[in-house]
Amino acid sequence: MNISLHDKRFEPYIKEVAIQNRISAIAEQLSDDYRGKRPLFISMLNGAFWFTADLLKSFTGDCEISFVKYRSYQGLQSSGEVMQSLGIDVDIKDRDVVILEDIIDTGRTLSVFLEILMQHQPGSVKIATLLIKPETLQFPLVPDYVGFEIPNDFIVGYGLDYDGLGRNLRNLYVLEK
Repeated sequence: MNISLHDKRFEPYIKEVAIQNRISAIAEQLSDDYRGKRPLFISMLNGAFWFTADLLKSFTGDCEISFVKYRSYQGLQSSGEVMQSLGIDVDIKDRDVVILEDIIDTGRTLSVFLEILMQHQPGSVKIATLLIKPETLQFPLVPDYVGFEIPNDFIVGYGLDYDGLGRNLRNLYVLEK
């Protein structure tokens, strides 16, 4: 069923069951990769909060969680500027860090955050993202865990929004063409 948010129409794209299955697979892989360790998961707010919650419910080891908030989107497009609202508030020196991201589009936000993160001297850094748009990537980022590779379409739902609306949708929706 198609939906309307503000002045735009969206059609179904990826169903919740497929999202949950993929997140469970990523959580299993992370659990294996960090067996016997205590990683610090850093969730990129606001969009990654659903991905983070579902992933950590399936992670089987000890872990810690922290949140940061950076944004670069206004409406349907990236503003080109990365703005920080909430920064790193825990000691990450020599820690195994896993960044949890909802979507990697151009990679600008994550690239800026990684520069800041590296100043805190983590022991290791891995990236897990629910979605990536390989054709729009402008920064040399290679996530270690990827839910879905998608084309350059505007997506809402499952934590992603269009001007504040749509984050609460259980499925992912794509902008109608």
